[in-house]
Amino acid sequence: MTKPKVYVTDYEFPNLKFEEEVLLPIGAELIGVQCKTEEDIIEKCKDAVGLINQYAPISRKVMESLPNLKVVARYGVGVNTIDLPAATDLGICAANVPDYCMDEVSDHAMALILACARKVVLMNNEVKKGNWDYKVSIPIYRIRGKNLGLISFGRIAQTLAGKARAIGMNLLVFDPYVPETVAKQYDAKLVSLEELLRESDFISVHAPLTAETEHLISEKELQMMKKSAFIVNTGRGPVIDEKALIKALQEGWIAGAGLDVIEVEPPTADNPLLKMDNVVINPHAAWYSIEAEAELRTKTARGVAEVLQGYFPKYLVNRDVKAKLQLKEL
Repeated sequence: MTKPKVYVTDYEFPNLKFEEEVLLPIGAELIGVQCKTEEDIIEKCKDAVGLINQYAPISRKVMESLPNLKVVARYGVGVNTIDLPAATDLGICAANVPDYCMDEVSDHAMALILACARKVVLMNNEVKKGNWDYKVSIPIYRIRGKNLGLISFGRIAQTLAGKARAIGMNLLVFDPYVPETVAKQYDAKLVSLEELLRESDFISVHAPLTAETEHLISEKELQMMKKSAFIVNTGRGPVIDEKALIKALQEGWIAGAGLDVIEVEPPTADNPLLKMDNVVINPHAAWYSIEAEAELRTKTARGVAEVLQGYFPKYLVNRDVKAKLQLKEL
């Protein structure tokens, strides 16, 4: 009997041991490749029954070109690499891992908030240049009592909310899909985006990337912010219009930014953000810890394994596909 082939379309890990531990015992063959384009995937994964995906584009064209494909599972929470309507049309399950890095990302968001507020990176760089003078950091304001605005209020933002309250911050939330009762559980005030922008001393962006949220924060929104405010993004880069953000920072509309994600990753060498002392920038690392990586890879592989064993995946994203398939519920 031919083993079902599962391809990892692209990955940054040194091996695929966690994926193998899930898929090999159920009789699947796991094949790691490094694809960047639709054509790469179609050429290298043409007999795939399952795909595990990181950044390569899983478009309608790709899925239509893989006749045996049953499931695509993406490393991470976001599924913007997968054409979800096409997957549903073609009867292909799409899965993600929505619950693997809540502490890591919320910790990282808080680290960026604190680094911006206390100007830790600026002073570190000055000391290493031989300038032992705290006055390079002026002004710094007390964090307790300041307003933290959370854009989107899912699992990660809710986890951050508890940490922010513990250090005395007030919470404002903008999320059109969250009821006021949920916000109240975290002692947070549900507000409009405009109120959040005008009232927040720090803004932490957690929105997923969709057609609705792309460039949600642009020139108009940045001009609403306090001149003393900082914006932090550990969600998806394109939620903030990067050209508008650069302009806001250059012209002093806001005090600074803490960025784990940007519109184009990695940035080009001439990106102005890399030269700004009031910007802390990290390489899309907020998700990472030893434990989170193991959990992510194991759960992603499980999403594929569940379909191969005749079940809908636990973390099925395109739930409308259920009408097209005769799979069992877990």
